[in-house]
Amino acid sequence: MLSCRLKILDMGNTFYKFYHTTLLLGSAFVAAAIQPTAPPLGFNQTFQQSWALYSPYFAAADYVPPPVGCNVTQVNLLQRHGARYPTASTGEQLQKSVAKLQSADISSDPSLSFLTNFTYALGTDVLVPYGAAQSFDAGQAHFARYGSLINDAMLPFVRASSSERVVESALNWTAGNSGDVNGISSLSFAYASNQRYKPALSVILSESGNDTLDNSMCPNAGSSSNETTQWLSVFAPSIADRLNAAAPGANLTNSDILNIMSMCPYETVANEAPSPFCDLFSLEEFDSFGYYEDVKDYYGNGYGQQLGPVQGVGYVNELLARLTGQPVQDETQTNHTLDSSPATFPLNRTFYADFSHDNEMISIYSAIGLFLQPHALDPTQPDSERTWIDYKMVPFSGRMVTEKLECAGTLTGDYVRILVSDVVQPLAFCGDTGDGLCALRSFVESQQYARLDGEGDWELCSS
Repeated sequence: MLSCRLKILDMGNTFYKFYHTTLLLGSAFVAAAIQPTAPPLGFNQTFQQSWALYSPYFAAADYVPPPVGCNVTQVNLLQRHGARYPTASTGEQLQKSVAKLQSADISSDPSLSFLTNFTYALGTDVLVPYGAAQSFDAGQAHFARYGSLINDAMLPFVRASSSERVVESALNWTAGNSGDVNGISSLSFAYASNQRYKPALSVILSESGNDTLDNSMCPNAGSSSNETTQWLSVFAPSIADRLNAAAPGANLTNSDILNIMSMCPYETVANEAPSPFCDLFSLEEFDSFGYYEDVKDYYGNGYGQQLGPVQGVGYVNELLARLTGQPVQDETQTNHTLDSSPATFPLNRTFYADFSHDNEMISIYSAIGLFLQPHALDPTQPDSERTWIDYKMVPFSGRMVTEKLECAGTLTGDYVRILVSDVVQPLAFCGDTGDGLCALRSFVESQQYARLDGEGDWELCSS
C-alpha cells in the first residue's frame, strides 16, 4: 500500500480531498473531489428526469425491506460514475452549435439575450463537484442501509473501471461510506461509520484490457445511429424552425438542437444552478430529448443491438460467482488473472461495490433480462407504457443493487433480489415469488445466456 497523505482545501462550500489509496494495477495517484452533500439544482424532479442519462440520481421508490424472515447476507452494488463534464468530442460539438446561435441576430428574442456575454466554460470528461458529491452521498446511504454487513474483518471490496471519473466516483463512495473527512467537525452531515471502517479502492480494471466494467471489447457491435436519426428527424425540425426564426442567420440543424438542449443538463450540474439554456425549451421538448437517449441506449447497448447484451456477460458471471461462492466461469470480458486470485477477486465478502459507465450498465441489465420490453422501441413514436427509460436506469450515479438473502419460515433458503434506483425489479424469468425474490438456484439457472458466454454472440464481437 502506498503511504496515505490527505489534504483538504476549502474552496467556498466545496471540499477537495486528495487520496493515496491501494491501486493494484499500477495506477497513478488520483485526486477525488468531495462535498458534504449534492445540493438541489433549482429544478423540480420531473424536469430533471427529462434529461435521461444526464439526470441526477434519484430514488424512484422507497426502499422496501426484505420480507419477514429474510435477512440480507450479501450486497453487490454496481454504480455509474457521478455527474461529469462532456467528453472532448461532445464538447467540441456543443461549442460549435452554441457559436452558431451567438453569431446570429438574437436581438429580437429576450430568451437569447444571455448569449451576448456567454462564454463556454465546461471542462472535459472528469467529474464535476456535484458528481463527486453524489458518490459521497451514496456511500453514506449504503452504509446506513447495509452497515450490519460491514465490520473490521469484512470491509466492502471495491473495484472501478480505469476512467478518471469512475475512479474518483469509487474513491468518493469509500469516503462517504467511512465518513472520512479527516477530522473536519464543522461539516453538518452524517458521517456514515465515523471513520471506524475504511474501505479502500482495491482494484482498477484497465479499459485497454479485459474489463467487465466497460464496454470496449466488442469492436463489431453496431450503433444506434439509424434509429436515433429517425427520432431526431421527428422532434427536432419544429424546434429548429422556432429557434432559427428567433435567431436569423443561425441556420441550426437537427443535430444542433440536440447539442443546445444538452447544454442544459451539462451546465446545470457543472454550476449547480439552472442553466439559461434550459429556458429555451419546454418540458415536452425535453421529454423528446429524453426519448432520444432511450432509443440510443436501447439500440446501442440494449436489446435492440445484437451484440449489446453480450457485453454485460462478464459482469454477470462475476456476480454469479460471488452469489454462489464459486470461481468465475467466463470466456468473455473477464481478466482471468485477477478473477482467479482471492486478493483481487475474493469470494467471501458480504459487500461488493463496482463502479462503471452507463453503456456497460445497459449491457448488464440486458444480459440479466431486466427492463425487457414487450416490443422494440419505436424510433418514430414514444410508447408511454415502456419500461425502458434511461433516467430510471442509468442517471448520473445510477445504481443496481443485487441482494443475497437468507430466509427462514414461509420462504426457506437463499434468495436473490435486484433493485435499480431502489425499485425492486420483477424477476419473472426465475420464478419471482411476487415480492421480487427468486431462489438463488433458480436465478443462477436463469442466466443461461451469461453462463454460456453469450451463446455465440461473443465470438461475433471480433470475428
